[in-house]
Amino acid sequence: MYLPSHFSAADSEKLHQLIAQYPFGTIITHGNEGLDANHLPFDLDTGKGRLGTLQAHVARDNPLWREVQPDQEVLVIFRAGDAYISPQWYPSKQEHQKQVPTWNYRVVHAHGKIRVLDDVRAVRGIVARLTRTHESFQKQPWKMTDSPKDYMDDMLRRIVGIEIEITRLVGKLKLSQDDERRDAQSAGKILIERGEEEVGSAMIPHA
Repeated sequence: MYLPSHFSAADSEKLHQLIAQYPFGTIITHGNEGLDANHLPFDLDTGKGRLGTLQAHVARDNPLWREVQPDQEVLVIFRAGDAYISPQWYPSKQEHQKQVPTWNYRVVHAHGKIRVLDDVRAVRGIVARLTRTHESFQKQPWKMTDSPKDYMDDMLRRIVGIEIEITRLVGKLKLSQDDERRDAQSAGKILIERGEEEVGSAMIPHA
């Protein structure tokens, strides 16, 4: 990933926060037919490994888990919002016309070593953690024990767990840091007014 220094984010704690906020990642692997991409919700355990550990599950019919080798390097990409930026939103454009459109965004690249967890106990744990996290907003959160045991056991047998020990975290926060303060602040406020708060709010502290 092209990463100018003014867009680089190296604070692992902040990158972990972005992953937790935007856990739906794209995992890039290299299998029998070359590069492949799968889109999965991930659980992040920041207490396991130097930079944390990601866990997810895939359908047993998905060839990913059969094609990867133990400790093979993979890449997981987490997108934390993106937005088009019009030059019309920059006050300086009205003065000298020297502005062009751009696109702002936040991404985290998690490089790591993958392991397959084809074990029902491990898979149950992954599903339980994902469920607790994403059902937490419900007044009555769904839990696995809500379903009949034989049904749940069958569902768990249909999936396989994967675990990725993160070896390198790379963050890119492109938020108009290379523009004038007034231009970045103006564009951020307009994004918020348009309902694009993910990027707009992130731009204001950098303005």
